[in-house]
Parts: sequence; structure tokens; C-alpha cells
Amino acid sequence: MQFLLAFIVAAPVIGAVAALLPAPPGLRGRTPQQAVLRHGVIVTGTVLIAAVVLALGFDRDHPSKMQATTDISWIPALHVRIHLGTDGISLPLLVLTALLTFLCALYSCFKPPAGPSPKAFVALVLFLESGTLATFAVLDLVLFFLAFEMVLIPMYFLIARWGGAERTAAAWKFILYTVLGSVVMLLGILLIGVKSGTLDMVALATDNGRDLTHTTQVLAVLAIAIGLAVKTPMWPLHSWLPDAHTAAPTVGSVLLAGVMLKMGTYGFVRIALPIAPEGMHTFAPYLAAFAVVGIIYGSLACLSLARRGNKGDLKRLIAYSSVGHMGFVLLGIASMTPTGVNGALFANIAHGLITGLLFFLVGALKDRYGTADLDTLAGATGAALYGRAPRLGGLVAFAAVASLGLPGLAGFWGEMLTMFGAFDPARGLSRPAFLTFMSLAALGTLLTAAYLLVVVRRVCMGSAPQTTHEARDAPETSEAGKAHETHEIHGIPDIRNIQDVQGYELATWSPLVALTVLAGLWPAALLGLSDPAVQKLLAGGKA
Repeated sequence: MQFLLAFIVAAPVIGAVAALLPAPPGLRGRTPQQAVLRHGVIVTGTVLIAAVVLALGFDRDHPSKMQATTDISWIPALHVRIHLGTDGISLPLLVLTALLTFLCALYSCFKPPAGPSPKAFVALVLFLESGTLATFAVLDLVLFFLAFEMVLIPMYFLIARWGGAERTAAAWKFILYTVLGSVVMLLGILLIGVKSGTLDMVALATDNGRDLTHTTQVLAVLAIAIGLAVKTPMWPLHSWLPDAHTAAPTVGSVLLAGVMLKMGTYGFVRIALPIAPEGMHTFAPYLAAFAVVGIIYGSLACLSLARRGNKGDLKRLIAYSSVGHMGFVLLGIASMTPTGVNGALFANIAHGLITGLLFFLVGALKDRYGTADLDTLAGATGAALYGRAPRLGGLVAFAAVASLGLPGLAGFWGEMLTMFGAFDPARGLSRPAFLTFMSLAALGTLLTAAYLLVVVRRVCMGSAPQTTHEARDAPETSEAGKAHETHEIHGIPDIRNIQDVQGYELATWSPLVALTVLAGLWPAALLGLSDPAVQKLLAGGKA
């Protein structure tokens, strides 16, 4: 099993190098572009199979124990080791990363993004996958930092070279925010290494901060939390995210929301909570406050974008919704309780499944209509997906109600458990303050339901009928003008006979739908893995 985990981390890098080489005869398609895209499907599919085998071989009776470990000395002078392993906290994230990357490769094989060479595109996606998998698998702080940074360059080029309008500015904003945050995080990591004498995350978690003074823990958590908060992203360090999502290609948005945002919250759980508990305890109320502000802010921003006449972009709206959803994750972590942290980890997985599906669907809408502008989609012609493309409309509605936390679907359990964690926070944290945070988070769930239902009504049902006053004041249109409007409005192609869900789209989206339902109906599948590991983590390796 230890070789299997190492293979999962290394295989995408080897595949990325191979993607830049000429295709062997057995992989040549009708065109060189098709051959390299097929190569991406094969590599990511192999990694997914390996991840599933790893999950099936995982000892579920001892999910708190690090399994499939590899521990090799790398830089002895700096005490840096190639230390890999997985437990009930990281295993679901490894499988989620492998699944989403495979689905992105499969989608791109049938719907290649417009832009430069597919070879570079496939190589960047595979390199990004390797960095993300390594982040969830490494158990050395220096390796964690390197893997954390490894994903930035691929995502920068995916946005800058294959993105839409204003992609260059969005890519630069993404890289500047994340690199600056990471520089500060590195200072915190080095502080822990110097003061404790080790960079091994397992040893540091077992020590539970006993060899670090209170001041050291506070400074270390402050520095590390800034870097993690940028990647999460936490309000007010979120402003790079809407621009990045709006400009990114569909595959870039799916990977950014589905797996990259999880790297930040995973770092809070794996590093800040067990290694510097006193520092985390000091900042927990502030983290919770920023989290609930993000929940309310993200929901209000989405409500504004969903309003008629505000020219809201659907991709931008989902990006702001991610700020709110990740706020629930941070609230659960800030409670420093097993219930809250388990809820945060569950919400991580649920958000990856649901938001990944949402970005796939919005990409499909943009391909069909030529725009993701909500006013245009629900304008005079009206998207009215229920009538024009019923299966696509049904999937949009499903993803929306899953995102708002409908009971029985994956989004419900994470939000509920994080609020339960805030209801009874860890000893020493102000319960009145956390009750206030919980109440604000509950208000955020209502606002989330409001904007998502508005989106469903406008996109799936078409525009609302005109009032008598609007009809009287509207200028008359000639028959020729009406015919022209029916065929093309604001450059949108004829939408009377748009395609419904196609075969490759069904193959790409069905696993996300199925897992969203499965996680909602059987939450114990995830909680049974994470709970013992979280209990041990919070107890300093004693449980």
C-alpha cells in the first residue's frame, strides 16, 4: 500500500512529462490533439483506479492511524524527509481529487478548451493533480509547502492561456495573492521547525505544542493562517477568487473550486489545530468571526448578482457562493470540537462534489448560449431550460438545491454539523460569541436558499411575465424584429433547439450526482473515517 500512495502522487508528474512527448502508436487518435487528450484520460483514470484501490485497502477499523506510509530521508541537514501517509482525514480528499481530475480530463477529451496546444493543457492539468494529491499525502512541513506552491503555476497558465475575457488580469491577481500569502506561511513553518527541532507533522501533532511556547504558537498560527486563508479563501482575502473563476475555463473552475480551495482548510486541520493548539485557541474567535462575515457577505453578493438588471455572471455568482460555503468550513474548524471539525471535513467533500457539478453545468450553458450572463439567459428569450433542455434544467435545479443544503443531499450534513460545533465550542472559547456566530451562519443558509432559488427560477423557468404597466410601456416590435430576436439576441445563437445533455456530459456529471445523493443518505461513510482521526488529532495523538 505504501508504494500505491507514492504511485498516486508521482504518476501524474510522469504523465505530464509524457504528454509533452510524441504519442506512441497505440495512443494516436485521428489527430495529435485527440491523442494527447486521450493520454490525459488514461493517466488520470489510472490514478483514480489506484486511489479507489487505496480506499478499498484502507483499514477502516483504525482510521486514525497513518497508513500506506513512506518515510525516506531527503535533506538530512535540514531534517527534511519524504514522508507520505494517509488517514481518515486525508483519504476522502485524495479520492475526490483523483475523481474530479479524471472527470475534467474526460470532459476535455470531448470538449477541448479553446486555446493553445492541448499538449501543454494536459501537462498542466496533470501537474496540478500531482501537487494537489501531494498536499493531502505529505507529512513533512517543507514538503507540504512545496506541494502547496506546486499547484500555483499550472493554475496560473490554465487561466491566462485558456481563460475567457480579462484572463490575464485574473491570472496575475490569483498568483500575486496566493504567492504573497504563501511567503507569510513559510515564515510560520520555519518558526515551528526552528523552535521544535523537527518538521515531521506526525511528531509535531503528537507533541501537541508542548515544546512550543505560547508566543511561538501564536506567531506561527498567525503566519500560517494568513497563507491558508488566502487559498481557502476567507473574507476579506477572497477578492482574487471571483475574477479567477469568471475568467477560467470550465475545467479550471472545477479544479479550483473542487480541490484547490480544500488545500487551505485541510492545512488548518492538519497543521494549526494539532501542532499549535494554544495559538489556534487564541485566534479561533477571530477566525469564526471572519467566517460568518464571509457567509453573509458571499450570500448577499450572490443575491445582488441574481437580481434582474444587475448583469450577474453565473460563474461569478458560484464563486461568491464558494466564499460562503467555505465560511461554514472555517466556522467548524474554529469551534475546535470534534463535531465542528468533522462537519468542516464533510462540508469540504460536499462542496467539491456540488460546486464541481455546478461549474460543469454553467460551462455547458455557456457553450450552448454563448454567455453566462444571467440577465441574458433569462432575458426576453428566457433560458427556460425545463422546456428547451429538460435534463439539463433538472440537473441545474438538482445542483442548486444540493448547494443550498437540502436534507438528504451532501450539502446538508456539513453545514448542520459546523453549526452544532459552534453551538457548543471547545472549553475556554466564549459560548455567547459562538452562539452569535451560529445564528448568523443560520441566517446565511436562508440567504443561500434565496439566491439559488432565484437562479433556478430565472434560468430553468425563463423570465417572469411582464406586468400590465411594463407591457403598456414596452415599444412595439415588428414581425421581422421579433423573428430576429428569436434567432439571435446580443450575439447569442438560435436557442429554440439547443442540445440537451449529451452522452459525454452524462458520463462526466453522473458520478457527482450519485455521490452527492450517496453522501446525503449515508453520511456515516465519511464520518466513520474522519471522526476517529479528528478525535486523535485534537487530543494530541492520545485517542
